[in-house]
Amino acid sequence: MSDATDAADSSTPPLLGLRHLALNVPGARYAATVRFYREGMGMRTDWEPDDSAVYLTSGTDNLALHRVENVTRSHPPFDHLGFMVPDGAAVEAWHARLSAGAEQLGIEILARPRLHRDGATSFYLLDPAGNKLQIVHIPSVQAGVQAGLEDPGV
Repeated sequence: MSDATDAADSSTPPLLGLRHLALNVPGARYAATVRFYREGMGMRTDWEPDDSAVYLTSGTDNLALHRVENVTRSHPPFDHLGFMVPDGAAVEAWHARLSAGAEQLGIEILARPRLHRDGATSFYLLDPAGNKLQIVHIPSVQAGVQAGLEDPGV
């Protein structure tokens, strides 16, 4: 995939930006970390499926905090970062595009797109350096992005 090919590929919807980050938080610091992002940073809960994960937002982004026993090599502080796309069809289009170019790009696709319990759709891949990335559509973040685009005062 060359720059010219990338620019001309109108079949893949554009990324909406880097709007999702997932962090692994040691259990002993989990409550304090959640409190910091809520009270200190002013984020609100978008979804809290159980006592080991919370998804926070400022309206146009998504920060996932995952409780782990200890931060280790298998559970480092950084889990993955997510690039937002406008809808589930865009997730599928990105999966097709990156799967077709995986060898040339030096990436590894980890799984097919799937629908999550919160209504998000995504798939994961490893970049050439081994960082885990997620191509994701999160309906609540999309709503915030659209509100921001429609009303510059938001």
